[in-house]
Order: sequence, then C-alpha cells, then structure tokens
Amino acid sequence: MENQNILVENLTKKYASQKTGFAIQDINLDIGRGKLFGLIGPDGAGKSTTLRILATILPQTSGNVHIFGYDISTQPEEVRKLIGYMPQNFSLYLDLSVIENLDFFASIQRVPAAERQERIEKMLSFTHLERFKQRRARDLSGGMKKKLALACALVHNPKLLILDEPSTGVDPVSRRELWSILAEVVQNDVTVIASTPYMDEAERCHSVAIMYQGTIIASGSPAALRTSLPYDIIEVKAKPRKATRILISQITGIHDWRPVGDRFRLSVEKNANEPILENLKSALEAEKLDVRILRKASSSMEDVFIYQAQNSRGKA
Repeated sequence: MENQNILVENLTKKYASQKTGFAIQDINLDIGRGKLFGLIGPDGAGKSTTLRILATILPQTSGNVHIFGYDISTQPEEVRKLIGYMPQNFSLYLDLSVIENLDFFASIQRVPAAERQERIEKMLSFTHLERFKQRRARDLSGGMKKKLALACALVHNPKLLILDEPSTGVDPVSRRELWSILAEVVQNDVTVIASTPYMDEAERCHSVAIMYQGTIIASGSPAALRTSLPYDIIEVKAKPRKATRILISQITGIHDWRPVGDRFRLSVEKNANEPILENLKSALEAEKLDVRILRKASSSMEDVFIYQAQNSRGKA
C-alpha cells in the first residue's frame, strides 16, 4: 500500500447508553511503521475504546482510520490479516498447555501448517517460555500469562501489534521484561501501539499521546513533551514531613507542589530555580528541619500528565 502509517482522523465514539458526552472525541493520530507508540492515560480516559476501534472490534460513530492504507470500515478483513490484538483480559484457554494455546491461535489465524511449528518454537524462544511449554495456562504466573498472551498475538507474524495495558497486574520485573520484548518486536519492523496507565512506561516509547476524558491533550516524543513544560522541578525531602509541607506552601515562586513517595516535587518558574532553591534552603535551616534532599530534578512524564490535565480542565 502507498501509505505505511496508521492514520486516525477525527475518531469519535458515542455509546447508545450515553445521554451526554462521548467515550472518545476527535482523536487524531499519525503513527509511523516500525514505531513503538504509547497511548497514555488513567482508567476511563478512552484508551481501550480507541484500541478496540483500531482492532476492528468496535465500530466508530464517526471519523476515519486507515491501517497501512486500508480503511477499517470498508476493508476490515484486510486489516485483520495485518494485526495482532491483546486485550486487557486476554482469553487464554486455561486448561490447555502453553504450546497448545499457541497451536490453537496459530490455527485460527490461519498460519500455514508447514510454518506453524517453526512459528510456535520462535514465539516460545522469543518470550522465554520454552521451559514451560507443557505447563497448563492456569498454572502460569501473572507475568508468564502476559507473555503467553503476547506470543499468541504475535504467532501469525502481524505488521501491527495492538496491546491494551499489557503490563497491568504484573510485578515490576515482569513489566520490564514485557517492555524489553516489545522493543525487540519493533526492531523487526512491527508497529506496536500499547496503552498504559503507568507514566514511566511512556519513556520507553518513540512517541506517545496522552488521553484524558476521551480526548488527546498532548502528543509527541517523551523528551519533547518534558522539554515543553513551562516550569522546572525541585525535589525536597526533609523531616518533620508536616512542617516541610507547611513551609513549602508559604514559599514565593512555587507554582505547585505534590508529595511523591517520601519527598515533595515542586513546580517553579523555568530558569529561576537557583534563587528559589536558596530561599528554600534558608527557610528550611531557619526552621531547623532535617533536610535530606534539596535539588533540581529532571521532569518526568508524570509531571507532563499532571500539567496537561490541569491545563485541560482549565480550558473546559
């Protein structure tokens, strides 16, 4: 096909049960082939609805989607040949073994019999499940179930892989392993679109779109989005915590602050963090607080999301 991108234009979905508002509205995306694209946002933002439409499972109310030049509305069968889809709750057959699940999904995806064994062995190796190929799916750990679901979605060699929150509900080590596998998938010229509520996972993507209340409020590369923030970040850790919080709220030049773990992240005017750091240091010392951390910090995708969400609410 002439266009090798995924193009989404003014995509909108309204369910019949909704009296007001839309599940998603005016979604626009242009995703290049062989890229790892993240759809980032909290629960209820519209990520799953968007991905189900792209996977031709759910019809849109309006708007257009082209997958590598094919229209999902008029050419859904052509699109389905090109995609692998992994929903949040992937329907593995729990009574079947790992290899039996792979064989079943290879069969329904019409992988030629002559190629099936080779594809299955490749997926077992790729997802590091060789040692568990005879184990029933019900007896796998949460992380291994996710890897098996990913292997089943890849067994027919799709050009586009659509994953709805693939790392939700698994331990941190399994999360890292899954995203490392996705990075390898992309190296094989497969386009990956993955949704996640975890802002740190956005850093692993070539580009992202942040969804909030059914719309896209920001998009671009993670680095560009962080750079676009109109403020710098200062990180503070001091005891007593309550006294630190009260003091922070009184310092001039701090636009916003929030607790993150055992410390506070402060939003201050861009390129003005040095005088604010000095004022803060003096104030903390005057109150004889036990200061453990006081420094300029790098901005994160969580900072980006909070800023964009607050800005979006302000425009509503």
